Amino acid sequence: QVQLVESGGGLVQAGGSLRLSCAASGLTFSTTAMGWFRQAAGKAREFVAAISWTGRGTRYADSVKGRFTISRDNAKNTVYLQMNSLKPEDTAVYYCAADQRTPFSRVESRYDYWGQGTQVTVSS
Repeated sequence: QVQLVESGGGLVQAGGSLRLSCAASGLTFSTTAMGWFRQAAGKAREFVAAISWTGRGTRYADSVKGRFTISRDNAKNTVYLQMNSLKPEDTAVYYCAADQRTPFSRVESRYDYWGQGTQVTVSS
C-alpha cells in the first residue's frame, strides 16, 4: 500500500531553517506530483507548495514564496521542503501528499494520499 512518511520537523527559533523530508513507497513516485500542506492549531489545512513529477514545475503559497523551496529526488522516492527565515506563524503540522491525477495542484481534494504529518514549531 502507499505510504508517505514525513521527517525533519522540530523546534526552531524565528529566522532559523528546517528541511522536511517525505519518503514515499507503494506508488510510482517518478510520475506522481507531490505537495506540502500545513495545519496550524484551530485552523484549516492550507496549501504550502507543490512540485510536478519531473521537478521542473513548482508553485507556492504567497505566504512562503521566497522563503520555502520544494524539491524532489526521484531516485530516492523523496520530496523535500527547505524552510528558511522561519516565522512563528509557520508553526503547524506539515503534511506531504501525493497527487496521481493532476500536474501540481494547490487544491487539497486533488491529492490521493497523505502522510501522518510532522510538527514544526517556530519560537519568537
